[in-house]
Amino acid sequence: MPRSSPRQRKTLGRVMHEFKHGELKSGRGGRAGKVRSRRQAIAIALHEAGTSKYASKSENRRSRARTARKEARGETYQHEREGRSHVGARSRRESSSAMGGHNARKLTVRGRKVARARSRNSGRPTKAQLYRRAKARGIPGRSKLTKQQLANALR
Repeated sequence: MPRSSPRQRKTLGRVMHEFKHGELKSGRGGRAGKVRSRRQAIAIALHEAGTSKYASKSENRRSRARTARKEARGETYQHEREGRSHVGARSRRESSSAMGGHNARKLTVRGRKVARARSRNSGRPTKAQLYRRAKARGIPGRSKLTKQQLANALR
C-alpha cells in the first residue's frame, strides 16, 4: 500500500468511525445496506482515501477528489451526527496541518486564497511580489529567504 498523507489517514479514520457506529453503507447511495464486515469497511476506507493498491493511480486520484468534495460539502454521516461543517476542522476550518492550517508545510487552495486576501487587506506586498522585486534587483540567495527576510533585503 502506498504511503498515505495526513488527509488520507483522516478519511480512513472517519470511514472506520462510521463503520464502528453502524453508519457505513455500501453500494450506490448506500442502497445496499449497512456494512457489517470489517474487511469490507477497510476496503471502502482505502477506496475513499484513494490509497487502494488494487486501483490505478488515476482511479485513486479520482476517488480521493470525490471524497474531498463530499467532505467539503459536509455529506458524511460523521458530519451529520457530530454537527461539523468540515472534517479536520477544530476551531476554524483550516486549523490542522492536513488542512493547510497554521503549522502546515504546504497551503491548500483555500489556504492560498485566504493568505492572498489577508495580504491584500493589510496593504503589505505578498512574498511572491517581494520575490519578483528581489529577482529584478538580483539579490543572491533570494529563493531561500522568508517573506520577512526578503522585505529586509529590499530596504
